[in-house]
Amino acid sequence: MAKITREEALRYHSKDKPGKIEVVPTKPYSSQLDLSLAYSPGVAEPCLEIQKDPANAYNYTTKGNLVAVISNGTAVLGLGDIGAMAGKPVMEGKGLLFKIYADIDVFDIEVNEKDPEKFIQTVKAIAPTFGGINLEDIKAPECFEIEKRLKEELDIPVMHDDQHGTAIISAAALLNALTVAKKNIEDVRLVVSGAGASAIACTNLYIKLGLKKENVMMCDSKGVITKSRPNLTPEKQFFAVDDCGKSTLADAIKGADVFLGLSKANLLTKEMIRSMNENPIVFALANPDPEISYEEAMDSRDDVIFATGRSDYPNQVNNVLGFPYIFRGALDVQATGINEEMQLAAVKALAALAKEPVPDTINSAYNIEKLSFGRDYIIPKPLDPRLITRVSTAVAKAAIDSGVARKIITDWTAYEDKLQEMMGYSSKLINRLYHLAKQNPKKVVFCEGTHINMIKAAVFSLKDGICYPVLLGSEERIRKIAGENGIDLTGVEIVNHRHISEDARRLRYATVLSEKKCREGVRLQEALEKMNDRNYFGMMMVETGDADALITGVYSHYQDFAKTAIEVIGLQPGYNHFAAMHIVQTKKGPYFMSDTLINRWPSKETIIEISRLTYDAVKFFARDPVMAILSFSNFGADNNGSPKEISDAVKYLHENYPEIPIDGEMQLNFALNKDLRDESFPFNTLKGKEVNTLIFPNLSSANISSKLMMEQGVRADSIGPIQIGLKKAVHFTDIESSVRDIMNLTIVAVIDAVAHENVEDDKNRFTR
Repeated sequence: MAKITREEALRYHSKDKPGKIEVVPTKPYSSQLDLSLAYSPGVAEPCLEIQKDPANAYNYTTKGNLVAVISNGTAVLGLGDIGAMAGKPVMEGKGLLFKIYADIDVFDIEVNEKDPEKFIQTVKAIAPTFGGINLEDIKAPECFEIEKRLKEELDIPVMHDDQHGTAIISAAALLNALTVAKKNIEDVRLVVSGAGASAIACTNLYIKLGLKKENVMMCDSKGVITKSRPNLTPEKQFFAVDDCGKSTLADAIKGADVFLGLSKANLLTKEMIRSMNENPIVFALANPDPEISYEEAMDSRDDVIFATGRSDYPNQVNNVLGFPYIFRGALDVQATGINEEMQLAAVKALAALAKEPVPDTINSAYNIEKLSFGRDYIIPKPLDPRLITRVSTAVAKAAIDSGVARKIITDWTAYEDKLQEMMGYSSKLINRLYHLAKQNPKKVVFCEGTHINMIKAAVFSLKDGICYPVLLGSEERIRKIAGENGIDLTGVEIVNHRHISEDARRLRYATVLSEKKCREGVRLQEALEKMNDRNYFGMMMVETGDADALITGVYSHYQDFAKTAIEVIGLQPGYNHFAAMHIVQTKKGPYFMSDTLINRWPSKETIIEISRLTYDAVKFFARDPVMAILSFSNFGADNNGSPKEISDAVKYLHENYPEIPIDGEMQLNFALNKDLRDESFPFNTLKGKEVNTLIFPNLSSANISSKLMMEQGVRADSIGPIQIGLKKAVHFTDIESSVRDIMNLTIVAVIDAVAHENVEDDKNRFTR
């Protein structure tokens, strides 16, 4: 990571609007009626409801999603006591993290008060405004009493993140590090460098997880904390040990299993690490520079398991893995506090998540080729989108189970869906399709089984219960690739279509194909040769019922796919073409776009068929289509070439399929802006309707537009290309498709297969 300069930092915080957060309205305010509802006289009604029952504040105000980040600036980052005002940039930054990671609104509050009692009274006085309070950068030992009192005297979640945030994240990392080291927490010896708020809280939490207090040795700036030392705070006194001849950190660390550093840079040496037990666990968490550098720690010995607080090295113990999601879960059940059960639930959720297969999007985000549980990955990455569902849900459940929740959640699947939609990680449409697929998983062939993204998509789809995957290709090669990437193939079927063991199946498939196509000149020997091609073999698996659906495309060219699909699977009865549709998610909802892959220069007849297929496909996805056929001209302005073909197609559709809400030709801006369209062309048949389905005049415009929208939007929320018009569920993905792209298409393929299974006539899939 490049060093950040002073000038860059100051420019970042001062450019445009100074600071990092702002308040924005969430209700309409453009009319006098809006303003009357927002303030006087309309505001009186919710005020009276809250007066009757204070709990109504959660219904009529932002209280339920509002956290106060409060500090007096006495222990700011590595800067120390710089004062309340000087600490404001940090508190604003904390507010920014709350918002971007958990969609929690924040007011940062800097209290110019060092007296603990006065500080406590100030926070209590303003507490009714908030659903939770995040205490930040308050020095020890005052922070212990402040948090203790506020937790006891307030009925909302209160957490001093410097204590418990670090404790929760590092505890999860410790559990996983012990798994890697093959050690039990009850048996290990811990040495702690630092005796401030974080160090005390971390060690206390480790003890709750099973660490024995007698196996802890804590050091501060004066050395090992012993019972003979005078003037110890109660917190230090708890960890004081009998005089044992060990007075320095170097003495204490000999034979230790775990080192926890929350002190300052360069206190730990290579020699100290070498004096530890085998597979030593070293958490050097001082910020911004750790107690020993990553390079020195790695050079000290080969078996070290190392973590820091830095993002430029493996195993970052970062509080952002915890506090946004802990407060999210606590707020969502209107918890009266954040108790020990909720903290431990967060620890276990984080530890468990690191052991799960890592989605391709995370590897890409961190420019890492492969990430799997082990010495260099014992804690999830901050950009892991699964954190909000795993941690928030665990915390919310623990709050309910421990009796501190005022609001009870019963549908946890719906809650997780809501969290994902809130953060833009998913959409209602994709979630609905996902759950439909899980209800009836099907056998899906992944034709290009030796491609890493296909392997991952197959494994993740199996784990999620979406399908029963079949990887097509050399078993030896597939297992080699999986092993190199730490992928467990348990439960995944592998079929080597070219292996001698498949001779009988190849012959069976070739026989079926040659009999089907004999009058088109396909002889048995020719069909047998075609079975060496993965797409022919895979599609014959679907055609003969050996599989229910197929995914291909990361190696194959779409023209080859189209030719093979028509030959093996065939077109829907009554159609001479098939097409491909993309579903692109936007803030305004999903847009359905056709034809994005198959037909280069569609004629009038082809446009008609694409429109009919697309209409039925959108209906299949439980949407009411409102369709526009796009062009560079509007409604007959250009009466030649493509615009004329479109105009004639629209006329035919209006006359023969009046139930299809479609019009054109029209430019994109008129299609998407109904007011502009209705004012300029009042005769249009879509009057007053929002277009959600776009039919393009040619393949170039469709393909470019869909990819432009996906690159500018959230790729994980888009699906496609989805074939429409073939007899069975065979689908083609793009060469550059990510694992998420393939999984989304797998969901569609499963639902497509279910629909095909549930009807007697093939016409009842995407066409009526």
